[in-house]
Order: sequence, then structure tokens, then C-alpha cells
Amino acid sequence: MQPIERVEGRAIPFGRKNVDTDIIISAQWLKTISREGLGKGAFETVRAEPGNVFDDPEFAGAPILIAGDNFGCGSSREHAAWALTDLGIHAVIAPSFSDIFASNAFKNGILTVVLPQEAVDRLMEVAASDPIHIDLESQSVTTPFQDRFTFDIDPFRKTCLMQGLDEIGLTLGKADAISAYEAKARAERPWLVPAAA
Repeated sequence: MQPIERVEGRAIPFGRKNVDTDIIISAQWLKTISREGLGKGAFETVRAEPGNVFDDPEFAGAPILIAGDNFGCGSSREHAAWALTDLGIHAVIAPSFSDIFASNAFKNGILTVVLPQEAVDRLMEVAASDPIHIDLESQSVTTPFQDRFTFDIDPFRKTCLMQGLDEIGLTLGKADAISAYEAKARAERPWLVPAAA
């Protein structure tokens, strides 16, 4: 997982409420176990609408998505986070998130920023023409117009995101302690050690 300290650039001003994981990535894309290529299927039903923001060249490569309340509700499909990552999204700003989606996003290196609706509305305005800056260290979202919004984040999640640690990375960080424990266990309980073939 890539460390996240800052996410800055254009933001996709989507803003819809109650966007479920089926809208983020429809069921037909769930047959794969690969994380690659899912960006093509991200927001497929929304992209079928004329004039949608996802196909607007002005927002091509935008690393931030601004969404509405209850983003990521519905099923627990991890493919939704994979699709956003493959689309190039590193942070999503919304008034609230589904708990399961927020967990999947975190485990896949996507920063979820919860801000009040008024702040999200202001960022939607700014995103139409200007970049947005998210600083994870200071837990703030700023604009070129001196707007500054602070957000809360679980300290454990903040540390993991800033250090680029997923569950495997956290486990590997304890490799020496695990090896020491296993060596001690073999010495104290040799009957648990499988016989050599």
C-alpha cells in the first residue's frame, strides 16, 4: 500500500447521496479476483447518463471524489474500493460513509474524509473549477480560496495510511517478534515441532 500524506488536485464533484456499492461497481464486474481493470466498470450506470462528471475530460485523473451522504452503502463488496483505486481515487470526501465501505477503503489505502454537509457543498463549488488539498498530517482540507476544514480520523488508521501499512504490512512489521516467539515455542515444546520428512 502506498503511504498517504497529502492528496491534492482536481476533485470529481459527484455529490449524490446513498450511492451504494452496486453503483460504484456493478455485480457483473465481481467475477474477477484481480484489482486491475475495475476502473473501467466504476460508476458504469452513472456513466451511461449524458454529461456525467466521470467522463468529463476536465476531471480525468482526479485523485479526489466528493460524494453525498451515506456513500458506499449496500453490500460489503471490496471490489468497490478496488474500482475506486483503479480509477485513480485516493480520497473520498462525504458527510458520512457506510461502515463496511469505510473499512474496505481504509484497508485498500483510500482516505475517507467526513465533513459537514455545508463544507461538502462548498467543496463541490470549488471542485467545479479549482483543485483541493487534503493534508492527512494536519487533518485538514483546504482550497485556493482560504477555505479550511478539519476532519477527525482514528489515530490507528491515520498511522497506517501515512506509513502505507495494510494488514500484511502490520504483520510483517512484527516479523522479528514472531520469529522469536516461534523459536521459544520450539525450544519449550519440542513435541509440537513436526518431524522432518
